Amino acid sequence: MTGTIKKIVEGKPFGFIAVEGREKDLFFHESSTGGAFAQLKEGDTVTFDEDLSGPKGPAAVNVQKAS
Repeated sequence: MTGTIKKIVEGKPFGFIAVEGREKDLFFHESSTGGAFAQLKEGDTVTFDEDLSGPKGPAAVNVQKAS
């Protein structure tokens, strides 16, 4: 899937991805970025997989900056 980094919570290891056509943003944790969390910025386009079994609902995993 493809989306846009909507928010990276300052001082915290997580953020949210906006996906076109979805009302609710997807949560992602720095552990789902393969060590690239520090390089991600709000507004970046990313690719990811969706994990439907997250403890608080769907979450993005395997998050990578789109080329």
